[in-house]
Amino acid sequence: MAQPIPLSRNGGAARARHAKAMLLPIARQIANDLALRTHLALDTLRRGVGSKADVQTLTQIMLLSGFLAESGFGSLTGEQLAAADRAVAAVFDIGRETGEWKLDGAGFALFASIATNYDRQLHSAPLWAITDASERLDRLIAGVPDQAPVRKLA
Repeated sequence: MAQPIPLSRNGGAARARHAKAMLLPIARQIANDLALRTHLALDTLRRGVGSKADVQTLTQIMLLSGFLAESGFGSLTGEQLAAADRAVAAVFDIGRETGEWKLDGAGFALFASIATNYDRQLHSAPLWAITDASERLDRLIAGVPDQAPVRKLA
């Protein structure tokens, strides 16, 4: 009688599954959950009932979306990023001074566009690109110089 191949001992099969998973987009439910958090933060800031955490969420999404666009997934221009950075800096300044965390109309429109782009990126970019962008954000938060990975496009 033939013996089954124990897959748990075959490291090559596990590596192959991992490599394949890195080429696929993240699970739809996870992408939806991440996108929902973004839209909730955006809505609370639009209504003027946001918090510092909501502004931090939008800042992180702005950076992640920019990193993913640099990797070829989605579209976000340098001008949009610069404008978003100015808008979020103004919200931080006013929020710290007054305790009111709110996006103005132009800031809301800009971040709504970024959130929509981020939604598309989450549903289409492969896991490796999202992982790379997340690691870049972690390094930025930690104060480590950005060393964007250079990938060969074979």
